[in-house]
Amino acid sequence: MEIFNNEQSKVSKAFLVLIIILSAYFAVRIFSEIKKDSMLGESNQPATISFSGHGEVTAVPDIANVYFTISKDDTTVKDAQAGVAIVEKKALDLLKVKGVADKDIKTADASFYPKYEYQKTCPNTPPVSGTGFSPFYCDNGKQVLVGYTASESITVKIRNTDDAGAIIQELGTAGVSNLSGPNFTIDNEDGLKAQARKKAIDDAKTKAEVLAKDLGVSLGKITSFNESGNYPIMYGRADVMMSAGMAPKAAPAVLPAGQNTITSDVTITYEIR
Repeated sequence: MEIFNNEQSKVSKAFLVLIIILSAYFAVRIFSEIKKDSMLGESNQPATISFSGHGEVTAVPDIANVYFTISKDDTTVKDAQAGVAIVEKKALDLLKVKGVADKDIKTADASFYPKYEYQKTCPNTPPVSGTGFSPFYCDNGKQVLVGYTASESITVKIRNTDDAGAIIQELGTAGVSNLSGPNFTIDNEDGLKAQARKKAIDDAKTKAEVLAKDLGVSLGKITSFNESGNYPIMYGRADVMMSAGMAPKAAPAVLPAGQNTITSDVTITYEIR
């Protein structure tokens, strides 16, 4: 019995020693992971700072965009489309005379659709004497096909903006149904956008260098970049709108194009050391 108790005591001591060793091992591992994950106040993430910059470029528009519609009604689709074709030829001929290239004239939409009228059938009966009313009532009526409407929408890019007013006037006399514009734009906006972006980046860099010097830190690599804006702001825009069958009244020979401003806003984030 005494031998059994001695053996049991040895096993208990060995087991206790094993528990102590395992506890020490796991404590070291946990401490290492905590230190690695910066849970003791140390961070592996670099400090960063962000700066915003703004840039803009102005330019006089060199393109005038005009949009118009030709619409005709007739009893058949063929006749309605023929009516559109006659007005279209007049409009294209005058655009050609004004020096507008074929590549700058584009059909945006062409369509036709039926026209209906709601009609009632009433008996041709004279009213009751002395009352002014007929003893019969009209039927409920029905939708009756009366013809077709054909239409075509065309956009025109006028490269000589000084001609925009005169072209609009002549299009009105050619019989177009609706006309709007001119919308003054810049043909090569991508180049201006790049210039505005560069100005915005330079603005942000200048701010970063000044503040870094004031704070006594050094700028590291760029960690992120974001851009917004980069769209045109139009000034002095001239609009002429013409309804169906109406020519523009006293449209000026030259419409002011004003100027467009392309803007860019950027945000740059740097590491600091």
